[in-house]
Amino acid sequence: MQFTLIMVHYFPQKWAISPKNLNKSPPEYEESPSVAVFKGGVVGGPMPPMPSELKEALDQAQELIESGKPDDALEILRTTGWKAAQTNSQKVSVTSLASEAMITKGDLDMGNRKKHWQRAYKNYQQALKLESSNKDIRRSMNKLASMMDEQSISLGKGFQIFDDGNPTPTGLVAISVAIIIFLVGFKYAGAALEQPLEGATVTLEVSYIHPDDPNSRIEGEIVIELYPDEAPKHVENFLYLIDNSRYDYTTFHRVIDGFMVQGGDIEMMNGAGGYSGQWYGYCNGQTLDSTGTPHTSESCRVEDWSVPGEHENGLKHIPGALAAAHAGLNTDGSQFYIVPSDSTPDWLDWNPGKDCAAQGQSCHTVYGMVVSGMEHVDAMSEVETGSGDKPVHDVRLMTAYRS
Repeated sequence: MQFTLIMVHYFPQKWAISPKNLNKSPPEYEESPSVAVFKGGVVGGPMPPMPSELKEALDQAQELIESGKPDDALEILRTTGWKAAQTNSQKVSVTSLASEAMITKGDLDMGNRKKHWQRAYKNYQQALKLESSNKDIRRSMNKLASMMDEQSISLGKGFQIFDDGNPTPTGLVAISVAIIIFLVGFKYAGAALEQPLEGATVTLEVSYIHPDDPNSRIEGEIVIELYPDEAPKHVENFLYLIDNSRYDYTTFHRVIDGFMVQGGDIEMMNGAGGYSGQWYGYCNGQTLDSTGTPHTSESCRVEDWSVPGEHENGLKHIPGALAAAHAGLNTDGSQFYIVPSDSTPDWLDWNPGKDCAAQGQSCHTVYGMVVSGMEHVDAMSEVETGSGDKPVHDVRLMTAYRS
């Protein structure tokens, strides 16, 4: 049996922002949302035992759920539990117990039962991706599906024709398209179906301690419109990671007031990882290996898959912009950042004649814009931070889904 050993390496200054430079501003110093990189290998050995802190967290969470305190249980699971989990099996234990907490939360909060139970079902799906042969998880998921069916609750927030017995907006479109297909034929209906990504939107559900009230944890939604025409690869990668629940329970690990809020590290959750969900021909920013041979998805480690920059699309870093963080030209991965209302970091924009590969230069791809929830982006940008611009209290991305 094998397990993954994470090896930590030090990289030159270009991979991270030096703390002594944080208070400087362009052109004297131009900050860039960067990605520090940690790589690892595989070694032989037994699976590690469950850490004592994880066992304690699971026991405490179970007691809190049984005591009717699901929010407190989720707090423990999202912090101590998830961070202590080392193996897929341990992550499944945390994820499935989080589902139980959300089911209980739905029982206690009847008005929002649909949302809580859909989250629980999505968690079970994520657990099965980690351990597809886990029969207990599958039984629990099927039981929840039956409960949701009895309450006329759809299983997810994606494509659905009916909800609670009534056609959804998407359902009305689907019904209309079906009529077109029937009356006009596939030739013309096909043309009507060729623009599904135009104006595509996603919702990020976030949680943070409000900067003006340290005793209040806020939960909110940030709705973002994506631009597939201007940045097709970035939008495709972003949606792929969202559809596969890779952003769930990650954090905004780096926050700088008056600049940006950065998150999306699906690998390490601390800014040291995060790769492309699909292969775009780039391995850590390069198309060729050291011998001049083109990289392939097989020859390049998944952890090195990257998205090539699409920064020449004309989109600018204005308030509300969603853009890709990276560790150098064409090394974009899963990490992203959002620009708050009091920031316009135009030094990250591409302009004709700008050499994005030159020392001290950086060009980042903008591929979306916040259309709702900027109050949460602004509040998150003002939270208390410590070393490395890391929030003192976790700023969390609970889940992300297509709107």
